[in-house]
Amino acid sequence: MTEGSTTGERRGGISDGRLRGLLQELFDRSRLSPTQRRLARYVMDHPDEALFLSSVELARRVGVSQPSVTRLAVALGYAGYGELQRELRRLALRGGGGEAGDGSPNKFQGAVRAEIENLRALEHFLGNAEAVEELGREFAASEPLCVLGLRVSMPLAEYFGYFAKKIHPDVRVLTVGGSVVLDALAQARAAGGVWVLCFLLPRHPRETLRAMSYARSIGLRVATVADRAGRIGELSDVVLPVGVGTRLVFDSQAAAMVLAGVLLEALSDAAPKRAQERLEEFEQRAARLGFFETG
Repeated sequence: MTEGSTTGERRGGISDGRLRGLLQELFDRSRLSPTQRRLARYVMDHPDEALFLSSVELARRVGVSQPSVTRLAVALGYAGYGELQRELRRLALRGGGGEAGDGSPNKFQGAVRAEIENLRALEHFLGNAEAVEELGREFAASEPLCVLGLRVSMPLAEYFGYFAKKIHPDVRVLTVGGSVVLDALAQARAAGGVWVLCFLLPRHPRETLRAMSYARSIGLRVATVADRAGRIGELSDVVLPVGVGTRLVFDSQAAAMVLAGVLLEALSDAAPKRAQERLEEFEQRAARLGFFETG
């Protein structure tokens, strides 16, 4: 056995592909926190050891607290770590009998493949182009247009807002919660605003939900980019569903970023003359002031 041998090669009986697939199905049952994902990844990468470690030993190997191991088991629907460990051993037996080196994806490739599936789902949703185009027209007519995104959703709101400001006369990006966002929403409504585009991806901050509720109470309409509906649907006039990648320690948001770009396109298409004029003004200003390197 060489130093770089894989777990599947050491075991011989349990293939990387079959066991990894079974474990991935188990851990995909619930949304896990970053700490829980680290534990799950250790189990998937070290099944020889992890299946027989106590909760204290597993926590020590990963560098987390013992209660975190228990919380992982509970998050997956088990009474405690002992019950989860029995399930892991059962899966190890089911995963036996395959051949090592079966061409299964590594964890990075698996994350990309999962995100590709999210993009396919988004492609299917966007089959109704008329609905997206209509939303673009609604956004174009809303002056000001609010863009809300707190915590992990902040980069998406800033991305959309950065480009939307180039083609829309009054875009207000709201990335600070609490009373600040409530004040900003009230001011936007008083100025004649009609729509709020909200980015709400896991984990969902309560302050975002409160802001959405307040927005609707003062007469603003809410379109929400989210991974699921539920209460989010109750607080929204329109829900734009988008999946997030959960195979890594932290979520990936590739599909949400693509959807943000689609909404920018719909916004631009809704008022093409205005958009072109504003873009030309920006390009002239950028050239005059030397914003960008041209060599």
